[in-house]
Amino acid sequence: VANTGFLSLCAYGRVTGLAVEAGAGVSHVTSVCLGQTWREATYRLDVAGCLLSSHLHSLLMESSNNPVVLKALKKKTVIQMKKQCCYVSTDYEADLENQSYHHPARFQTPDGNCVTLDKERFCCPEPFFQPKLLQQSSPGLHLLALQSLQKVPDHIRRDMLGNIVLSGGSSMFPGFPKRMNLELRALLHSEGCQMKLLAAPERSTAVWAGGSMVASLTSFQHMWMGKGEYQEHGTEYTHKIF
Repeated sequence: VANTGFLSLCAYGRVTGLAVEAGAGVSHVTSVCLGQTWREATYRLDVAGCLLSSHLHSLLMESSNNPVVLKALKKKTVIQMKKQCCYVSTDYEADLENQSYHHPARFQTPDGNCVTLDKERFCCPEPFFQPKLLQQSSPGLHLLALQSLQKVPDHIRRDMLGNIVLSGGSSMFPGFPKRMNLELRALLHSEGCQMKLLAAPERSTAVWAGGSMVASLTSFQHMWMGKGEYQEHGTEYTHKIF
């Protein structure tokens, strides 16, 4: 039982830093110092992969594609389409206004039909940075990252800024690391500190990798709880141990 932000950092070989997680069900920003998470510097954003898949389907329903084909799309197919075709724009407003910046893509569905994605390609993941597009009042993921950094003491913030890590399957959109980097640098311009954002190619499974690393440490071995202990003491014992 461990904080996913901490495990994400472990996957990058860090125990101090800022974890920006974009998963399937929820996204989080977590400040971690020497393995300890700062609860007051942890923020949640209810924009993640599942919601973006539904958002993509809604966007497509407003497109010029055959509505019969779109209505017949299965959830699994929409997810595949999202992963294969969508990307994060580095300048959303400019891309939206200038059609020459669009890069249409054709996706063939399992039943042989074709769906063309135009502006939907970059409009789909934009709610990470503008949750208002999904009628959410929360700040974007980059602003939550700034809020988290501002919650930690000044002497720790410098280490945090040098160790900002991305994790989760929804962080795998092409352009996501670059956009996050640009947004954070613009927000932190006045800080005068060196910022470093890390985006490993295998970051979609960073939490699992970090968990595996932590569980293999010799210092972790005394923290196991056996099945017999659980059966004897029940769920309350879990809270006592962990």
